[in-house]
Amino acid sequence: MNAKPTQPTQADTSQPADDARKTRSDGEQSRERLLTAAMRLFGEQGFSKTSTREIAQAAGANVAAISYYFGDKAGLYQACFTAICKPVDDNIALFDQPHFTLRESLHGYYRQMIAPLLAGADADVLLRMFYREMLEPTGMWQREIETNIKPEHMALVAVLCRHLGLSQPTDDVHRLGYAIGAMCVQMLIARDVVAQITPHMMASPEAIADWAGHLVVYAEALVAAEKTKLLQQGKA
Repeated sequence: MNAKPTQPTQADTSQPADDARKTRSDGEQSRERLLTAAMRLFGEQGFSKTSTREIAQAAGANVAAISYYFGDKAGLYQACFTAICKPVDDNIALFDQPHFTLRESLHGYYRQMIAPLLAGADADVLLRMFYREMLEPTGMWQREIETNIKPEHMALVAVLCRHLGLSQPTDDVHRLGYAIGAMCVQMLIARDVVAQITPHMMASPEAIADWAGHLVVYAEALVAAEKTKLLQQGKA
C-alpha cells in the first residue's frame, strides 16, 4: 500500500520563501503531469488496463504521488473527468438567461458544447477518454449523464418552452432539444469523417466557431418549425 507522504516538519517550514514557492510549483506541475498522462492512457487503454505504475512512469513521477494527490487510481480517474468538465452551472449560465433572445441562447449552448474541440492538441485526448468510458463504462459516464448532460438538456428544454410559449415541456420539445444537441454531437464524434471529406471545416478554432454559428441558424429553423406546428394546433 502506498503511504501518503508525511507533512513537512517545523524545520522544513523554515525554508526560504522562494524555495517554498518552488516546492508548491513543482507539486502542481507533478499533479498536472499525472492528470495529462492519465487522460491519455485511460483514453487509449481504458481504466482496467491502465496501471498506476504506467501512469507514473509516463508522467515522470513517483507512484506514491498518485496516492498523495488522488488517493488511488479511481480517484485519479475521477479527477480526470473533473478536469475535463466545466461546472454544469457555468455551462447552463451561458445559454439559460431569461433576457436572452433565442439566438443568444443557442449561441451560448453551442459555445459550451464545442469547448472540448477548442482545447487544441488536448482535444483528441479529452474526447478519446469520453469515448472509452462510453464503450467500457466504470460508472463515470452514468455520473456524467446525471450531473451534467441531463441538467443541461433540461435547461435547454426550459429555454425552448419559453420561446415556444409552453408552460411545460412535451415529448416533442424534448425531441427538439435532442435534435439541437445532436447537430453538435456530430462535430464531436465524427471529426475523423470530417477530416477525410472536408478537413478545412474543422482545421482551426475559427472554422469550428463558424460551423457552430451555422448550427445556430439551423436550430432556429427547427424551433420555428415547431412553433408553426403548435400555432396550427392552437397550442401556442
